[in-house]
Amino acid sequence: MTLVAGLVVGAAGLPVSGVLRELLDRLPFVDVDSGLSVIERNVLFELRLPRVLMAALVGGLLAMAGAGYQGVFRNPLADPYLLGAAAGAGVGATLVIVMMPGDPVYAVPVAAFAGAIGGVLMAYALGSMAAGGAATLVLAGVAVSSFLAAVQTFLQQAKAEELQRIYSWILGGVGSADWRQLGMVAPYALLSSVVLLLHGRLLDVLSVGDEEAESLGVPAPRVRLVVIVAASLATACAVAVSGLIGFVGIVVPHAVRRLAGGSYRVVLPLSLLGGAAFLGVADLVARSVVAPGELPLGVVTAFVGGPFFVAVLRATRREVGP
Repeated sequence: MTLVAGLVVGAAGLPVSGVLRELLDRLPFVDVDSGLSVIERNVLFELRLPRVLMAALVGGLLAMAGAGYQGVFRNPLADPYLLGAAAGAGVGATLVIVMMPGDPVYAVPVAAFAGAIGGVLMAYALGSMAAGGAATLVLAGVAVSSFLAAVQTFLQQAKAEELQRIYSWILGGVGSADWRQLGMVAPYALLSSVVLLLHGRLLDVLSVGDEEAESLGVPAPRVRLVVIVAASLATACAVAVSGLIGFVGIVVPHAVRRLAGGSYRVVLPLSLLGGAAFLGVADLVARSVVAPGELPLGVVTAFVGGPFFVAVLRATRREVGP
């Protein structure tokens, strides 16, 4: 339903029946007259469909990465943006744009991945220096994210002509999505998704503690490293093509746990699907509220995620105690 709504809603309205028939016509051995004009078909396949697919891809990756981080750190507040992964990915991508000539489209995800890993490791190392549990790790992530944002601002000044492109990441959005971008991130997204989904059972074992996991034959350090790398790769993919879209990694996994329980064998795949639907709806809101203008997608998710984060933080404090 979200997919169809994303395809028909916009500045140029498309008929639902025509869109569905046109999609059917693209299937092998199917020949259906959709009734759409050439311009309408171009709008559908060159603008709407890549955008809808990109929103689903980014939302699914961010939600699943958030669930993975929460499982690894046993921390309900862990999130790609609160742990410095997104800020690190932004710095890596910005560095490539500033330093490399031309259009380094294939180097951006690699640099974003390296930055995401670096941001998470910095936040985890800083949070480990002091006791305090969930709140300390979140504060460490905020500190690292602020530092990396300052680094990104410094890099922006080195190449002023790229400011518009860099700021598009900061604001977040999928309005410029095209088939080339989808093809660029698809291999990385597939790899990170498969790895995370295959580690659902192991994350369930880790939830009982490292010593218990080791006694059951699960190598906790190796599992933790693999999941962190896969979640950081998923975050890097999302940030490289959509910019900074926050709170998806907190809102969706927590909603899934409320509905389906806490087993990561269920939480991870449902977070993938739920994140895709959530960001699809958010993108619809972003391009409908101020039409014919468009809100940054990160603004829409912040309206939902800000109050949700406060609620999760209060619930966590009640569970931990004073």
